[in-house]
Amino acid sequence: MESRIEKIKQQLQSQGYKLTPQREATVRVLLENEEDHLSAEEVFMLVKDKAPEIGLATVYRTLELLTELHVLEKMNFGDGVARYDLRNESTHHHHHHLICVQCGAVDEIMEDWLLPLEERLEKEYHFKVLDHRLDFQGICHRCLDKDKGKPKIPAESHSSTL
Repeated sequence: MESRIEKIKQQLQSQGYKLTPQREATVRVLLENEEDHLSAEEVFMLVKDKAPEIGLATVYRTLELLTELHVLEKMNFGDGVARYDLRNESTHHHHHHLICVQCGAVDEIMEDWLLPLEERLEKEYHFKVLDHRLDFQGICHRCLDKDKGKPKIPAESHSSTL
């Protein structure tokens, strides 16, 4: 974790910003909950445990700054809530998501299957892709497994008398 904090500190410094104690507390919460796709309010509640003096506006400003500097990815999974995800420093692009429309679970795809498409876009359309994000919406394996145990309800007959 410390090496990632140091990298983020360097990213901030290269753009003329400091890693203040409030920003560091926010980054630590994001690192500790990396798989959770936290909302700003969730980040705030977790940061408040570490730094009780921090305000919601400070957390919002920190999240927006980290998004502008491409440390975070701000995303919306269709529920109207902005969520934040740390970008992986080992890959050029952000990872992709499988979003369950039944339970709201978000699973990640760490592989980048779109590189051949990017190369084709550049070659055929002279368009240089800088980044992309792909979200699939459907039903997760957990919900599908739950539904396997339930009996199927037969469709009602639709006879009408006129």
